[in-house]
Amino acid sequence: MTVLTVLLAGLVDRLRGEDGERGDVPGWVMITVMTAALVLAILVPFREAIVAAVQNALTSVTSGGG
Repeated sequence: MTVLTVLLAGLVDRLRGEDGERGDVPGWVMITVMTAALVLAILVPFREAIVAAVQNALTSVTSGGG
């Protein structure tokens, strides 16, 4: 088989949905939702500390570090 034939056969398999390596949509959805939940779980109790740390960092950068 030529390379072109192999590539076309792979493309046809993907279009038909017969590719076993297409991925798992519910898996990436679950990872996205869990990541958002972790961000919220960290952000909610530590919001004031995070805001203060970012403000201090920006102040030290804009004031020349002194």
